[in-house]
Amino acid sequence: MLLRKEREQIVEYGKKLVETGLVVGTFGNISLYNPEKNLMAISPSGMDYFKVTPEDIVILTPDGEVVEGSNKPSSELDMHRIFYLKRKGINAVVHTHSRFATTLACMNLSIPPLHYLVAYAGKEVPCTPYVQFGSWELAEEVHKTMGDNYACLLGNHGLLAVGNNLQYAFDVAEQIEFVSELYCRTLSIDKPKLLSDEQITSVLEAFKTYRKK
Repeated sequence: MLLRKEREQIVEYGKKLVETGLVVGTFGNISLYNPEKNLMAISPSGMDYFKVTPEDIVILTPDGEVVEGSNKPSSELDMHRIFYLKRKGINAVVHTHSRFATTLACMNLSIPPLHYLVAYAGKEVPCTPYVQFGSWELAEEVHKTMGDNYACLLGNHGLLAVGNNLQYAFDVAEQIEFVSELYCRTLSIDKPKLLSDEQITSVLEAFKTYRKK
């Protein structure tokens, strides 16, 4: 079996997506990239996360060619593989429909540095315009909008988080959902007081050690 370790991680973290409320039902998806073998593993399309086994995970090349697996890969395959093709050091992608991040995405709002944990993703979390799900056009838009950051809101859709490993990418998804809730709540009161560029840059430097774990 190819990429057994990666398959097992995707099964484990797929359950965590549901348990932490980052997805509802079978939506959302996870992938991992093995740069030495130049292969990626991705969750199958439309399967219950608690019924997915390592054998159900689909193995592909970053160009999208299926190497092992009989299931249909996630419909958002392109949005995962574009990072493995075009951004060195990204080995994990997590896509969620978490409630507060998706609320902001439906408003086409980027998340400013209202809390230091925004730095898990960058100086801010930018938002794309709406683009049809499951398309190469969406993949290109997300890759362009995210830039060197580690998360991006997908206009009228959800959240994408990336990292050098799955633990970090998942942490990004969780922490950006947390700051999304803070942003929604503060906007209901007044405009939040934002961190300065100097302050958020300092936090970004401190977080570099987390990404190396």
